[in-house]
This record gives sequence, C-alpha cells and structure tokens, in this order.
Amino acid sequence: MTPSAGKDPEPAAAALLSMPAIAAILSGTHDDPFAVLGVHPAGKNYVARCFIPDAASVVAETLAGKELGTLERRDDAGFFEGPVSLRKIQPVRYRARNDGGEWIVVDPYSFGPVLGPMDDYYIREGSHLRLFDKMGAHPTDHEGAQGYHFAVWAPNAKRVSVVGQFNGWDGRRHVMRLRTDTGIWEIFIPGVEAGLAYKYEILDRQGTLLPLKADPFARRSELRPNTASVTTPEIAQVWEDEAHRAHWASTDARRQPISIYEVHAGSWQRRDNGDMLSWDELADRLIPYCVDMGFTHIEFLPISEFPYDPSWGYQTTGLYAPTARFGEPEGFARFVNGCHKVGLGVILDWVPAHFPTDEHGLRWFDGTALYEHEDPRQGFHPDWNTAIYNFGRQEVLSFLVNNALYWAEKFHVDGLRVDAVASMLYLDYSRKHGEWVPNEYGGNENLEAVRFLQTMNTEIYGVHKGILTIAEESTSWPKVSHPVHAGGLGFGFKWNMGFMHDTLQYMSREPIHRRHHHNDLTFGLLYAFSENFVLPLSHDEVVHGKGSLIAKMTGDDWQKFANLRAYYGFMWGYPGKKLLFMGQEFAQWREWSEERALDWNLLEYHLHEGMRRLVRDLNGTYRSKPALHARDCEGDGFEWLLADDRDNSVFAWLRKAPGEKLVAVITNFTPVYRENYTIPLPVAGRWKEILNTDAEIYGGSGKGNGGAVQAQKDQTGAIAATITLPPLATLMPAFKWNH
Repeated sequence: MTPSAGKDPEPAAAALLSMPAIAAILSGTHDDPFAVLGVHPAGKNYVARCFIPDAASVVAETLAGKELGTLERRDDAGFFEGPVSLRKIQPVRYRARNDGGEWIVVDPYSFGPVLGPMDDYYIREGSHLRLFDKMGAHPTDHEGAQGYHFAVWAPNAKRVSVVGQFNGWDGRRHVMRLRTDTGIWEIFIPGVEAGLAYKYEILDRQGTLLPLKADPFARRSELRPNTASVTTPEIAQVWEDEAHRAHWASTDARRQPISIYEVHAGSWQRRDNGDMLSWDELADRLIPYCVDMGFTHIEFLPISEFPYDPSWGYQTTGLYAPTARFGEPEGFARFVNGCHKVGLGVILDWVPAHFPTDEHGLRWFDGTALYEHEDPRQGFHPDWNTAIYNFGRQEVLSFLVNNALYWAEKFHVDGLRVDAVASMLYLDYSRKHGEWVPNEYGGNENLEAVRFLQTMNTEIYGVHKGILTIAEESTSWPKVSHPVHAGGLGFGFKWNMGFMHDTLQYMSREPIHRRHHHNDLTFGLLYAFSENFVLPLSHDEVVHGKGSLIAKMTGDDWQKFANLRAYYGFMWGYPGKKLLFMGQEFAQWREWSEERALDWNLLEYHLHEGMRRLVRDLNGTYRSKPALHARDCEGDGFEWLLADDRDNSVFAWLRKAPGEKLVAVITNFTPVYRENYTIPLPVAGRWKEILNTDAEIYGGSGKGNGGAVQAQKDQTGAIAATITLPPLATLMPAFKWNH
C-alpha cells in the first residue's frame, strides 16, 4: 500500500542523472518522476533536481528561504540538478531567474504523498465513504506549504499529469505519483489557488495521448461550452437549518405531507435579457413563490454539470459539480439554506444510470472501459446513446455511492430522485434478443445494479436520517420502496407511473366515453399501497409533442379548465405524495421548452390565476388535514364510498387518519350538473365542504352545497347525504369525528 518505487537506472549514490533519464523527464515519458525529481540521497549528501522551463538559473532554498545551493542547468529546456546542504530530505523551493526577472517555484516532487495506507485499504475494500474529501482537487496545507492536492483513478494509464492555468497546460510539469495498490494517481502542487482551470493529461498503456479529461470528482466546472474543472475551496456556508433537518430526521416521511414542485432551474423564470437566473436570484423569487403556493419540497431537474442544454441535465459529465450556469457552488448552498430556513425541502434529480460519451468525460477514461462496461451489450444505452456505468466494479460503485453522500453532506439536500431506475434493473431494457448478456443465472435482472441501489440506500439512510430517496421506476419490480433487509431496494418512495398514465389517458377521453373506461381510475387502488408512492405529473408529460396538461384535457376552453381543476382535486385527494411540474399550476398552454421562461403573463387571466389559487389551496388543505396525508402509504387510510358509478363517471372515497377529521373526496368527471345525488358516508351529521374545484374564485361556475352537506341515517340504518355535484368538479367534505 505504498506509492510506486522509482526505476531510474542511475545508482542511488550518483550525483548526476544520465542524459537519457533527463530526456525522459523533459519528454514526459519517465516511468516515475518522483524517483528522480525533488530531493534525493547522493552518497552521504543530497541532490536536488527540477524541471523549470524558461529558467536560466536556479537556486535551491528551504521553504523558509534559506539558501541550500545553486543548481547546474543540465539541459537548456530547463532541467537543473545539483548538491544541496541538507541534513535530511525535506520540501524545498527554487529561486528561478532569467532576463525577465525572478520567481519562486515550490517543488511538488519534494513532498510526500497525501493519501495514506488506510485510504488505500478502504478504497480497495470498497468501504471508503469519504472519497469526496480525498479524490479530485482539494486545498491542502501539507508539510509546511499551502496548495492543492489532486487525486484521480486511472489504473491502466502509463502516465497521468495535472495540466492547467498554473502550469501552462504542460503535461511534463506535474506528472502524478501512482499508488500501485489502488490505481490512483496523486500529487500535491504548492501555490495553486482557487478558481484555476485544470484537467488531466493521460497517456494510455501504449503511451498514446488521450483527449484531456475533466476531473470526475471536480467540485466546480467551467461554464459551457468550456469543459475544464476548476479548483475550488471547501464550501463556506454557515448553515441555519438545524430545526428543519431535525424535524425530518425524527419523523416518518410516509406520514408527512409531501407536495413537490418540480423545477427546471434554467427556465422557471429568466432575466429580462433572457439570461438564466443565478442561485441567489432564484432564492429571491422561487423560495417565496413555493412557500406561498404551499409546496413542501422543490425538486430540481439535474443540476450537476452537463454540457448540452437540451439534455436538461440528464447527461451529466460532472456528478460532483453544481453546474456553472447558475453561479458558484456556494450559491447553491445558500439557496438550500434559504429553503430550509422557511421549511422547504430540496430534492435533486440524480442520474447514476448512464453518462454521455463527450471526450472530456468518463468514457474510456484511461484508454480502457473504466467506468463503463467494455461490451456494448452491457455498456452502451441505445435509447440515449450514452455509456452505462459498470455497477459490478467496486470503484465505480464507490464513486456513485459517495456522490449520493456528497450532496447530502456538503449541500444538505433533502432527497435524491433517482432517474431511469428501470433501465438499470433490466439487462434487456430497450434491447432485442441477442443484444444483451444474461446474468449468472440466465435471467434479465441486473444483479450488480440491484446491489448498487441497495448499497446506496443503505449507506445514505444510515448516515442521513432525514433523507428521502425516490425511484423513477416504471415497471412492476417488487419492493422498490421496501427495506433492504426485507429484500427491497431500500428506496423511501417510488414514482407511481401507472397512476400518471392511467389517469391522463382517462382525462384525454371525451366525458361521454369515460363510462367505458371507469376502471382506468379504479384499477390503481388495487396496488396503491404496495409501495410508498409519489404521484407524478412531471416534465416528461409536457414535452416531446405531448403538450401541456391543460392541452390534454377535452372540450372547449371552459371544460378544459374544469377538467384540469377536477383532476387536480382528484389527485390531491388520492393516496400518495404529490408532484407537479412547474407551469402546470397555472395551466400553461404551451408545451414546456428549456429555452425560455414559463408564460407568467397568463396569470393576468382569471382562469389561469384561478388554477394557481386552486393548487395553492389544494396544498394547504392537503397539509392541514392529516386524513389526506398521514396514511398516504397505508390501506387503512382509504375507503371506497362509490367505486362503480360508471354511468355517471362519479368517484367517491374516504380519507382518514386516527383521531383526525374524516375527509370525503367526490369527483364528477362529466359536465353534467347533478342535484340530489346520494353519497354514502360513514357518520351522520354536518360535513363541512372544505374545497370545491368549481368555486368561482378558481374560475368555476360556483355550483355547490352552500359550504356543507348533511348526512342522515335512514330507517335501515344506512347513512348518506343528498348533495349537489357541480359539473367537472371535485368536492371535499370533512367531518370531525372523535372515535
């Protein structure tokens, strides 16, 4: 577990290096520059060697400035060598001169390694859970000097160098030290400051120069179209979110109200000139908006660095770097802190399934298939033309698990919504016969991906008690949101893609035909409690020609709005947590595009402003009535009242929680105004109408029950209420019932 030993042909006692060895240093092809450059024993004395291009003369000094000796220029390219007066090996610096003046160079090759044998041990074991503090570029005070420590995994490379603004992008200047046990290359470079661009220059095992690579662990990147990583200090954020984090760490999220506002940070709003907002500008606008609207969480489409705007962030090349589109990483930390101070959670879309093939990214990182499978049947995704992570490789699994931990620890994010889980779980996902490799048992399950997801969930829930992990999983894979110890994948929640598909399909039908598709809305209750579900009306439903939600509704404009209001009421009364993509809360007509801001001018119109008011009030009702949220994931919180009135397309059920008000949810999905409609209810008395989507304030016709309905017991003992059902509307009567 030690750095590689030098293989220089010169004997240890030789005072002068051979010319072939010097030539290898100058060409950047020496096997181990650390065995040659820096300070080394030479008999009973010490010799110092350095490569400083453009220097005419060099004097060696201690870090404190004490002169140690003048070095001889052995090669006009800038190679210097000579004896130095030292009692022991220690870091040195050089005072270099030429006709242009004098400058100081602290010798990186005179410093020992930063990583230690315990790092090697845990990395090899795959149990290192703080790789984000060890890998990449970090400001470091090392052996009396300040600078940056760089570390990168490239086990099959012949040579790896750090190149950047601090060394003229010269790969000969800072060739790294190989730790042979782990395949990690590292170097401490004194004097490097924050804010400098850098990449890795890599020679593959044949000595071929590869395209420059961005740092996989970079915590900051250049703004596109530039692709370099950027040195950055540790996040300097004074966190003020103890109460927020303590609340979620001490509670069962399944029994809390969770209503998520899904946001694409680049197009929610924009500056007057069309530029994207910074994190601070988003904080000033988005946080108050979400608080007023009653959402509990903001979920961002991926914000880790990505090169191509139309990918929306789902093709990331920098998993550890908040994208430079919205400013420096500290800006995102300030945003999260601001959210937490007012009780808003922040969830990130996270993409551990695949990565793009841009040449500066992870693909063929050291000249071999390092992060991905070499076999395209396992390592290439046909849907997105991307590379698939090799989940069976311990180092790749650790890279991804550490990334989940990184966002939770460094930025205090409240949750990760894991993208494209189905594509990870199935080896034959989007593949024809013969285009995939079965697992060891002959099946199509990706057992390595299962292990990764279970490990990730186990580790992140083990360290961050209040975290939420949410799976976008579109198949019937069992126990997605069940604990790992019970055979599950360990997620906290799963998107209910079936609810989204079935209900939107139903809403796209003319009301006269809905009676023939009644079970589109009742079928979901057969499995509603098999997982901890989030009901998603996400960005995926308003792109690629699908149109906006309001555009999916049938009928004339009034009916479209009434349909959507009734649908939102139905959804907020349905068991499961809620998610709504931005712009749909005020019924934007246009399909969403990442190239422009939402059509906020629509709020000048009563129907659009009415829709926004409805979503705000739905959130408020959902949050304030435990019956609507406290048993979202448990069958005892739901009871059908009317499940089979297909002729009238009416649905009614009861939501309940122990010791809380009962809430009935009644939806009329036809434009027919129905008076004297009988609804069975569990208890006689006055039921207060706490929400009516047909209210005039929402843009409706104002039909209803005067704020209350009366349930009565008949001669047979049955209890029911005779009510008015507004057209295309959802009602929520509530009753305080002390059991």
